[in-house]
Amino acid sequence: MPLKIYQYPKCSTCRNALKFLEANNIAYTSIDITEKPPTKAELKQMLKFQKSELRKLFNTSGVQYRELKMKDKLPTMTDAEAIDLLSQNGKLIKRPFLLSKSTGLLGFKEDAWQESLL
Repeated sequence: MPLKIYQYPKCSTCRNALKFLEANNIAYTSIDITEKPPTKAELKQMLKFQKSELRKLFNTSGVQYRELKMKDKLPTMTDAEAIDLLSQNGKLIKRPFLLSKSTGLLGFKEDAWQESLL
């Protein structure tokens, strides 16, 4: 699986992540997370990389997270329900969302990305 990065073009953190990949000559496929959210299989794979911590997949500071009152709903949701919801709504997903066969990274923290990708 080539490196995929789901990102939102208007997100400065996502732009910084793309600059990091380009500066380090890392090949990737960029996908607009709002137009084409990760598939259920990709979300499940990311969940494994996040040690099954479902909350890490969510953009907890996002408008939709608040509007949908996810803080209250998330504790009672099953993994399947949450993954179903996320696969239909890219704005609920923590971004950038970087996935390859060997790693899954959420958000952009340069030191973590260096450790995982370089």
